[in-house]
Order: sequence, then C-alpha cells, then structure tokens
Amino acid sequence: MPDEVKPNVNEAPTHDAQLAAENIAAGEEEAPKVDFEADYAAAQQFSVSEVDRTGEGAKAAQAATAPQHEVSKPEEVRTEAQATGNPDDYADMAKDVGGSKTEGVTNVDDDLVEKALEKGQSKN
Repeated sequence: MPDEVKPNVNEAPTHDAQLAAENIAAGEEEAPKVDFEADYAAAQQFSVSEVDRTGEGAKAAQAATAPQHEVSKPEEVRTEAQATGNPDDYADMAKDVGGSKTEGVTNVDDDLVEKALEKGQSKN
C-alpha cells in the first residue's frame, strides 16, 4: 500500500528539498507516493547477484581472495632453561628484578601530601 510523503520545510536538508517541500505544501506539486513493501521486495531481488546464485560466484570469490605468493610455514623453536642449581644465579636475577620496584616513583614528603589535600578541597 503506497504511503504519502509529507515533507516538512523546516527539516529539509538541502535547498532543493526545501523548495520541493514548499511547493508540495502550497499545492503546486503533488507529493510523491512511496510503496515501501514493493521497494523492499525489489531490493531483495538485487541483494544477491546472478553469479552468486550459481557455483560460479563461489569460484570467483575463491580466485579473487587466493594468496598471490606462497607463505612459508614458521618453524617451531622450543627453548628450555637449564637448571644450574647455583643459588648465586638466582640472587643476581633477584637484584635485577628488585631494582624495578622503585623506578618511576618520586619521593613523597609531608609538603607534597599537604598540596595534594589542598588541591582536593572544594572552593565552597
């Protein structure tokens, strides 16, 4: 069932649309009729191309997306740490990791805490 278009002059996005809306409102032009169901049914016919209704569409898609160059398969490399049993190795490693605890941290003193508290207070 066709629906009648009722344009609003104030909502027209372009000058041409505004002129058309004014002409329709003045009765100088007839408002277009729109049949949404018929348009939807027609759109469904175009949503799938003829080639996709056959097996040729799948073959064409495969050919279009096939890799142009052969890609080598990566080799899997397995790495295992050998246990040494030497506690000095672990002590050195702990020193390296332990130093990272203080990186990026500044010294916090009472003045800095006071400034932070003052900035956190509201002006009221």
